[in-house]
Amino acid sequence: MGKVKKNEILGILDGYDKENITIATLGSHTSLHILKGAKEEGFRTAIVCEKGREIPYQRFDVADEYIMVDKFPDIVNGDVQEKLKSMNAIVVPHGSFVAYAGLDRVEDDFVVPMFGNRDILRWEAERDLERKLLVEGDVRIPYKYNDPSEIDRAVMVKFPGARGGRGYFVASSNEEFNEKIKIMKDRGWLEDKDVENAHIEEYVAGCNYCIHYFYSALNDEVEVMGMDSRYESSIDGFVRMPAKDQLDISMSPSYVVTGNHPAVIRESLLTQVFDIGDKLVESAKKLVSPGMNGPFCMQTLVNDDLEVICFEISARSDGGTNTFMGGSPYSHIKYGEPMSMGRRVAREIKTAIKEGGLEKIIT
Repeated sequence: MGKVKKNEILGILDGYDKENITIATLGSHTSLHILKGAKEEGFRTAIVCEKGREIPYQRFDVADEYIMVDKFPDIVNGDVQEKLKSMNAIVVPHGSFVAYAGLDRVEDDFVVPMFGNRDILRWEAERDLERKLLVEGDVRIPYKYNDPSEIDRAVMVKFPGARGGRGYFVASSNEEFNEKIKIMKDRGWLEDKDVENAHIEEYVAGCNYCIHYFYSALNDEVEVMGMDSRYESSIDGFVRMPAKDQLDISMSPSYVVTGNHPAVIRESLLTQVFDIGDKLVESAKKLVSPGMNGPFCMQTLVNDDLEVICFEISARSDGGTNTFMGGSPYSHIKYGEPMSMGRRVAREIKTAIKEGGLEKIIT
């Protein structure tokens, strides 16, 4: 079929009843606040939900309509898309949507209007493209190794796609790299094709701040919405052991994200926080227009020289936005009312419907 063209999407959007727009998403990841925020802004809501996983959405009562599917990738099936379009749906993407639906199908087959820039989703999934965005923006990033044989210090090894840290590991030599690859393959977490695409970068010792931004194409402004840090298994359990016990046991810790906790950064560092957000937005405008449209996240480490170093980005609503469903200290300063990321997305759509500019925020 080839890539979905923006003109095709805008044609579908033209046929929508703008007084009866439904905000829809896939039932996972950050859908609770996406849907709750949409309801707070007066929209109807719909959820595409895998059978057996509907309980949280029913108990929290965030969805007006349920589209039940056998498995998540069915969201790109023709009948599901037709149901969404019949509801005048605008779909808000998140990490699980990208992971389950599959990038190729989102780019080539999914013809429901989507909030944000669908073209940028590939740029966060492919490490070399992600790095290109950061290098173009002159954002401070970790040193990258091109081959495991070059490893000469502690490195972090990552793999493509939205996988929530699964399979990531730390190594200090080529030998250790190969040992840990074998362990991860034995666990079924990695395949040969993943290993070929391993991304090896210097391990930065620092405190973790995942910074959540919203770029408003309507206002041409970058907003800082909140910050979080991650609970990761099994590394968090591992480091709670005394050092002697860590040395005595044979264990290769993983970095699977299991939850998030809210954080605030030292106020004097906020200048850097806004600076790197602005730089990423400008580089994204150049490289993959219209750029970082809507929510995005810069996952950073702050070292003891007080440098904010970005090691990863998300080009859509990131899982850490769940830490401020009722607002964060930063969104409180900006808005003075409870403002989740989901509500901020819905407000942007509402403003565009009322004042014009829907074509700037939908692809």
